[in-house]
Amino acid sequence: MMFLLVAGCLLLSPLQAQSRSIEHKQNVLEKSNEETENSAEQEDISVSAIIERANQHAGRRMNEPSIEFGDIAVATGLEITDPCAAYGCKWQKSKNGKVVVPFVISGEYSSKEKNVIFQGLRSFEKSTCIRFRPHTKERDYINIQPNIGCYSFVGRRTGGQTVSLDRAGCISLNIVQHELLHALGFHHEQNRSDRDNHVQILTTNIIPGLEHNFDKIKTNNLETAYDYSSVMHYGRQVFL
Repeated sequence: MMFLLVAGCLLLSPLQAQSRSIEHKQNVLEKSNEETENSAEQEDISVSAIIERANQHAGRRMNEPSIEFGDIAVATGLEITDPCAAYGCKWQKSKNGKVVVPFVISGEYSSKEKNVIFQGLRSFEKSTCIRFRPHTKERDYINIQPNIGCYSFVGRRTGGQTVSLDRAGCISLNIVQHELLHALGFHHEQNRSDRDNHVQILTTNIIPGLEHNFDKIKTNNLETAYDYSSVMHYGRQVFL
C-alpha cells in the first residue's frame, strides 16, 4: 500500500488484499528477480482486474464534469501528474487525534450491498486513525453512489465528492477499500516514487494511449515497504 499522512495521521497498512494483487502470468508488471524468487506464485483475480472489467463493461460514461485515469477521477482543469497536490487535499484531524470523514450512502443500494460498503468503512478503524461517520452538516464529505463503474477522486474535495461503486461489479470489500483509499488521498502502489526498485513496467505491452496509468508520482513513502499484496496494487495483466 502507498502510505500517506492524512492530516498528520499515518495509515499503517491496514488493508491487505484478500486476493493477491500480483498474478503469476508475466505481462505489464514484472517483479524484480529477487522479489519474484522469494514470493509465492498467485493466480487469483486482482482488485485492479475486477475494477478494469467493471469499468469496461460500464462504457466509461461518468455522471459529472471530469476526466478519468483508470479508476481515478480528476476534475477538469486539474489534469496534472498529482492533482491532489494542487490543492489542500488532506482530511482534517480532530482534537482527539482522529480523522473523521463524513459519508453518505445512496438509497439505491440493497441492504446486502450496504452491508458490504459498511464493512469497508469500518475496516479502517481497526488499525488507522480514520473514522467514517454519517454526514450531518459538514461541508466536505464522500458521497457513495452507484454510478457507472468504479472510481473516486484522490483526496478531499470541496463539497460532496463522488465515490462510485457500481452495483454491477464494484460491490466487494476490496473494491470498496480501494476506492475509499483514493478518496483519502492514496494513489496506486505501482505509481509510488520508488517503484522502479520493485517492479518493471513493460510499456510495450500496454494498450496505446493508456500508458499514463503507470506514470511514476512523487510520493512520500515514509520508509514503508513496497506492498505487492496491497489492494492499491495493479495486477500484471491490466491495460493489456
